Amino acid sequence: MDTTIVLILLQDGVMNGAIYALLGLALVLVFVVTRVIFIPQGEFVAFGALTLAYMVNGRIPGTVTLLLIMGALVFVFDCIGAIRARSARGLVRTAGWALLLPLVLYLIAPYIVSKNTALWLNVLFSLMLVIPLGPMVYRLVYQPVAEASVLVLLIISVAVHFALTGIALVFFGAEGWRTPPFMEGEVMIGPVSWTAQTFFVLGTCFVLILALWVFFGRTLYGKALRATAVNRRGARLMGISTTMSGMLTFTLAAAIGALSGMLIAPVTTVYYDTGFLIGLKGFVAAIFGGLVSYPIALAGALFVGILEAFSSFWASAYKEVIVFTLIIPVLLWRSFGAPLTDEEE
Repeated sequence: MDTTIVLILLQDGVMNGAIYALLGLALVLVFVVTRVIFIPQGEFVAFGALTLAYMVNGRIPGTVTLLLIMGALVFVFDCIGAIRARSARGLVRTAGWALLLPLVLYLIAPYIVSKNTALWLNVLFSLMLVIPLGPMVYRLVYQPVAEASVLVLLIISVAVHFALTGIALVFFGAEGWRTPPFMEGEVMIGPVSWTAQTFFVLGTCFVLILALWVFFGRTLYGKALRATAVNRRGARLMGISTTMSGMLTFTLAAAIGALSGMLIAPVTTVYYDTGFLIGLKGFVAAIFGGLVSYPIALAGALFVGILEAFSSFWASAYKEVIVFTLIIPVLLWRSFGAPLTDEEE
């Protein structure tokens, strides 16, 4: 192995590591706020990539119909809750984001979807289709059992993963898709040519992480999520709605997952079940930080990406085994250093 090969592998590792970093941050965010180990995070990666791929090929994605169905289910659930509580408070807001928004997107989709539509417009429309699925999943699945134990929430996450994978197969089919790169061209750094797409991915990840830092440090909603992450009961006593925190957290997770899928689609063929492996690698990165530390999860993601790249060169048939086996020593290391605490009741 010479220097050129090392630099090429580093390029691939750093770009993949940046994607895993975003997914790891999303997993940490969801866990610290809601105590949910969000295994279906990878499904939003697949939804985002496949929705964009359908649109750039001039086909209306199945996400349009899926959003309508899930929105109708959310409204029905809220109507049942309103009848039981004998209060219609919040139904108008639910009708707005769960019924009106999906209906508007469904009606305007035929006018936007075209092979001649600009890529940036396809990206924005795809995000508008995928992001609302996050809070809808939370409302339908996790909100009714928000106070359940972490183990129960984990089992539910496994079930949601299989359900979303089946839904992706129904609405997108078994065919693999790629999307055109966001930027074309190459930049010579030493003996290696780095693609412009690599710099676009790294720049997008940096901007998104910076935006999240500003959101959590400077905005009222961000501070409310931080308070919920520190102490759920204390946040409720201070008037912070844990339901609102959960909905907002899943919205951010869906946005990060969908954008990650769009970033990786130009370099990887995405199938309906591709997101699971990508999400698991983000989970490995999150485990580095014990599902609570953002900086360590970021460092872990870069390490996972670089390890995967070099493993694919030395032992391509075992690269997934090498990456996922990494969980075992990391868990042992975390268990030896973590104090024993009781789960909050």
